[in-house]
Amino acid sequence: MWWLLIVLLVVVGIFIGLTFLGKRLQKKQEATESQAREGAKAVSIFVIEKKKVRMRDAGFPQIVLDQTPKFFRRSKVAVVKAKVGPQIATLMCDEKAFAVIPEKKEVKVLLNGIYIVEAKSARGGLLPPPVKKGLMARIREKASSGQEQAKNSEKQSKKAAKAKEKEGAKNSK
Repeated sequence: MWWLLIVLLVVVGIFIGLTFLGKRLQKKQEATESQAREGAKAVSIFVIEKKKVRMRDAGFPQIVLDQTPKFFRRSKVAVVKAKVGPQIATLMCDEKAFAVIPEKKEVKVLLNGIYIVEAKSARGGLLPPPVKKGLMARIREKASSGQEQAKNSEKQSKKAAKAKEKEGAKNSK
């Protein structure tokens, strides 16, 4: 009985600690975001390609890699290769802006150094923001795609068997 009370107290303590930590991290993120918006300029760029790659594989200058925290270097970041004025540049992008930036189009963005803070407008319009799927929708989608793959593989194996039968019939003649 006592061990149940102790476990309950530990769980409540962890929950309270994570709540305070989350609030502190959220304040830091908001401060960083406001600083990025403060120094940003509206620039027109032509997006060549966009992708998510590891920080060290993105092609950023060495000074950028040296300034990033070590744990962040291994994670994938949103990278946009774009023509800014007369030169082609590799730019890091905010996740929200990355989702709405179209490829092979001219886009007006808020740019702070090599960081795209926000996508303002594009010729032909920005992409609609992606709809976030719930857990059950993702599970249903995986199940249906698994069934389709099974059907496709079954059809392919039947076709291969028929082809072998035809080959065997031709060889026996």
